[in-house]
Amino acid sequence: MRFGRHLALTGALAGLTGIFFTALPADQALAHGGLTYPATRTYACFMDATGNTGGGALNPTNPACAQALEEGGIYAYYNWFGNLISDADGRHREVVADGELCGPTESFAAFNAPHDEWPTTELQSGAGITFRYNAWAPHPGTWYQYVTKDDWDPGRPLTWDDLEPLPFDEVTDPPINGEGPLGPEYTWEATLPEKTGRHIIYSIWERSDSPEAFYNCADVVFTGGQSGEDTEAPGAPGAPVATGATADSVQLEWPAAEDNVRVTGYEVRDAAGEVVATSTRTATRVTDLEPGTDYEFTVVARDAAGNRSAPSEPVAVTTGAARNADHCEVDYRITSQWSQGYSAEVRVTNTSGQAISGWDLEWYFLGDERIASGWSGTFEQSGKRVTVTGNGSIAPGASASVGFNADTQRPADEPDYFVLDGTACGTVA
Repeated sequence: MRFGRHLALTGALAGLTGIFFTALPADQALAHGGLTYPATRTYACFMDATGNTGGGALNPTNPACAQALEEGGIYAYYNWFGNLISDADGRHREVVADGELCGPTESFAAFNAPHDEWPTTELQSGAGITFRYNAWAPHPGTWYQYVTKDDWDPGRPLTWDDLEPLPFDEVTDPPINGEGPLGPEYTWEATLPEKTGRHIIYSIWERSDSPEAFYNCADVVFTGGQSGEDTEAPGAPGAPVATGATADSVQLEWPAAEDNVRVTGYEVRDAAGEVVATSTRTATRVTDLEPGTDYEFTVVARDAAGNRSAPSEPVAVTTGAARNADHCEVDYRITSQWSQGYSAEVRVTNTSGQAISGWDLEWYFLGDERIASGWSGTFEQSGKRVTVTGNGSIAPGASASVGFNADTQRPADEPDYFVLDGTACGTVA
């Protein structure tokens, strides 16, 4: 149904303009989207130019939008949901240059220009918000929302140093449960930071099934707020629990903190007190760790007024061994999916010079998966940890495969760290 609607709209706009979507690589065409509330510049200008109809000829009345159309042409208007870099691979500060955050590619460069009259969305400082993000082509991933610092200069193009160093909101795989003027939308609840006046909310959508990432600038005006009124810090969160430690990451979960108004997020800190991860939920994955290393983490809660709690009790973590592609290699493939589950095949290749017999393979699920059935091996699951005992031996250079069906309420997310008989394997990209 979504596919048919996409074709119908594409055809309608193509007939009106004579040209429409520039041909994109196959992977790049799989997922598109953008903030509709608060409205990103490209979405706000497209709606302004079409009289809020989403169709017809382009005739922007907003001066900033008219300037963007004159300087950049129609591509960024009819492809307002395609403000992306296809091979970002999480390297946002590396692939997006200062001054080009709102339009990191040539097609969207006109939206980097500072202008007093970009369309704005009025927001209540420190209040709750329902973010809305058009799901033109849905895919799993994580959304990060940043906001500009109090002393940023709206008279020059946005730079990374203009943003607060940590996102005030982060969400992974939000539901598609909204309907907007241009189709289905992701929606999720968050709490806005305490700010006053004009700012930019900068959104990054980082796909988990490809290196593609989307970049949105939403111009907002903060009003009201309770800054200076709430001076009571939240209570400390409960002690975190670590699961799924790999060579370079670990999953942390903790009991929620309590606050007299509302807890808006959490900071994970290392033994030196440095913030290594943030989350608006009571769980996150800490990344960029060193293999075979001991760590200690605590969690601090924060509220809308910026008050921070005392740290939680610490949790000790030891990361896994470095991967050894000369011993084994694992290829994990999702072979089919449905609304509440999927099937997967896991192929283990012996890359050593000796036969592997009586082997056990271990990994941790990243979501809420539960093994429903398996074949060609004996499966055991405890929480997120899965162990499968294979049948027979694996000769040097040979492979063995197991498969399973899993139940899940979330999009499938492939694990990428596997341990075979105590040795971390290399993985097939």
